[in-house]
Amino acid sequence: MLYPGSVTKTISLNPYSISSKKVNYQLSATELHECVVNNKQGVETKTGALAIRTGEFTGRSPKDRFIVKDTITKDRVWWGDVNIPFSIENFDLLYDKVTAYLSHKELFVRDSYACSDPRYRTNIRVINEHPWSNYFAYNMFLRPTDSELEGFEPEWTVINAPGFKADPELDATRQHNFAILNFTKKIALIGGTGYTGEIKKGIFSALNFILPVFKNTLPMHCSANVGPEGDTAIFFGLSGTGKTTLSTDKTRQLIGDDEHGWTAENTIFNFEGGCYAKVINLSNSSEPEIFSAIKKGAILENVIIDVHGEVDYSDTSITPNTRVSYPLDFIENIQPNSIGENPKNIFFLTADAFGVLPPISKLNPGQAAYHFISGYTAKVAGTEAGVTEPVPSFSACFGAPFMPLHPTKYAEMLSAKMKSSGVNVWLVNTGWTGGPYGIGTRMKLSYTRAMINAAIDGSLEATNKDNYHIHSVFGVFQPRVCPNVPTEFLSPRKTWKNDKAFYETAYKLAKSFSDNFKKFESYANTEILDGGPKSV
Repeated sequence: MLYPGSVTKTISLNPYSISSKKVNYQLSATELHECVVNNKQGVETKTGALAIRTGEFTGRSPKDRFIVKDTITKDRVWWGDVNIPFSIENFDLLYDKVTAYLSHKELFVRDSYACSDPRYRTNIRVINEHPWSNYFAYNMFLRPTDSELEGFEPEWTVINAPGFKADPELDATRQHNFAILNFTKKIALIGGTGYTGEIKKGIFSALNFILPVFKNTLPMHCSANVGPEGDTAIFFGLSGTGKTTLSTDKTRQLIGDDEHGWTAENTIFNFEGGCYAKVINLSNSSEPEIFSAIKKGAILENVIIDVHGEVDYSDTSITPNTRVSYPLDFIENIQPNSIGENPKNIFFLTADAFGVLPPISKLNPGQAAYHFISGYTAKVAGTEAGVTEPVPSFSACFGAPFMPLHPTKYAEMLSAKMKSSGVNVWLVNTGWTGGPYGIGTRMKLSYTRAMINAAIDGSLEATNKDNYHIHSVFGVFQPRVCPNVPTEFLSPRKTWKNDKAFYETAYKLAKSFSDNFKKFESYANTEILDGGPKSV
């Protein structure tokens, strides 16, 4: 047994209208690992980690995410392409079909919880068709002790049936897969997809509604860590921008890598008990903490393995979105209780494939709100079908698919917390320099780490304000000098060999920002509007 919390017993699922022939309740990590291997649903790698394949879906499907429109949500949720309404009647009909389907299966059930701060603890029950999905839930949610399981009452339930396929004409879904939140019944219903990320994102989406509406707490799609002096740093960023990598630092204790809350008392707490990291091109030299965490108890998704059990992390033949999940304590340097205080620095991470944003720049409050609402990164060739050149990608609050409320609600909460805590906000480009994707080169991880360290330790806050100059298009404050980073890298224009091409590209990207922000303009104040690009 790898961890505490394994209980040899079963439970009835009759309250969920499920009459399973066998319910495996609260299996240990070792038991789940053996079950997956024995059932030939996964293989063990050379390091002892389990490798599985999630099937047809190797990533989330945002267009197939729905929220039941009921008395709780109808006047609060920001309905549209992100939050798609689903009727109460259609949910009930689909629920009955899914539970009938599961009643013929051997199932795996886990009780766990989200939110490391006891004041916000949310008990969760996860009902899975597959043992590896239950194993993922074991890794990613917080694990109760045996005594905490006594009298455990779930507040939210995740019902996960990858093998069930909806009929769009009868079930009101877009296609055969779906992920539906019902806030009245407190159920996340997932079917037709084996991608495990849908399980944790279902609960994250629920908390993104509950915490700001009922708990006066800001939910954030971010990673966070704590320095030796107790200062907390927060890292926002979309997939592929380095959120997990940059927060995993041997000199700072990790709070968590993906989902956090910022309380009215100015503390930061992790929602989860594990990490879910991308492993594309992973190496021991570049990301030793994550590399070392891939051992017995970790679950690799959609990677290629040779006959000797060696993983080829560069192989994207299944998907570029290869992943690993592991318990948080697989990282050696973690923050006790996964709670931090005194937020001092916020980093917005973007992989700018156009190569025109500075590798690091400081933002004023208006710029911080503007870039937070925008949530910019870029897609490059190979990340999605049909993408052959850089494409701007905007995801409000760096997590639009998980945000049920209007983005300005979260931005207003963030702005208020920034001002009350005196936090510094930085925009960090982990993408391209010296030209766009295909011409320039990817920013070195060592340089990005050096710039973040300089921001945290105050090296960029020189007493001489001349250390900063203003980006002529985006208006952000670029440092002229940064320890351990060649000066020529700090100004993106200077890394290009063609000024005309640089400005043409910069204005093109600025227009994309402006066009994207039009849908938020009527909700934004003058300070936020002034935080956008200066010339479009």
